[in-house]
Amino acid sequence: MKTSFILASSSPFRKSILKKILPEFDAFSPDIDESPKLNESPLNLVERLAIEKAQTASQFYEKGIVIGSDQVALFAEQILGKPHTREKAIEQLSLFSGQKVQFITSLAVFDIESDKIQVTHDITQVYFRELTQNQIEQYIDTEQPLNCAGSFKSEGLGIVLFDKIVGEDPNSLVGLPLIKLTSLLKEFNIDPLNLQTNKS
Repeated sequence: MKTSFILASSSPFRKSILKKILPEFDAFSPDIDESPKLNESPLNLVERLAIEKAQTASQFYEKGIVIGSDQVALFAEQILGKPHTREKAIEQLSLFSGQKVQFITSLAVFDIESDKIQVTHDITQVYFRELTQNQIEQYIDTEQPLNCAGSFKSEGLGIVLFDKIVGEDPNSLVGLPLIKLTSLLKEFNIDPLNLQTNKS
């Protein structure tokens, strides 16, 4: 019987990434409290939120495989939130100029019927170029990355801010590590190659 998939996100970027390996899926954006708990580590935070997103979304479906993910940016061992304002975005990118920022992207895969869940994460290091104030303001005014952790969109113009990216999966920075996802799906006896429609 055909397996149905649910992406616990409304992000158009995560949707476009998932389409690379899953031709058909629903997308559902769960409403959860993303506040960190007292003394919660960044890794525990992102893994907990990925699980909560997947399990919350699962309540609206009778069966299927739910994919949840979350991401946190770390600079000088501090968690970076979404800037929400132009001023905060300028402040964040000014701090990053010539520096390294670490991104932890978590992934949770939940089977509604069996209640089985698998969780993992991927780490990406982003090295920023030396940026002038004018470059920072020009970028922020052009791309408006006010709802993005780290104040940039790597899938867009934000790539010009980087000197290099070090990580296992280029998709992780956009929020959905496909290499790790493929490994987790195998734990549910799912091979994305078997799901592809004949495109010839």
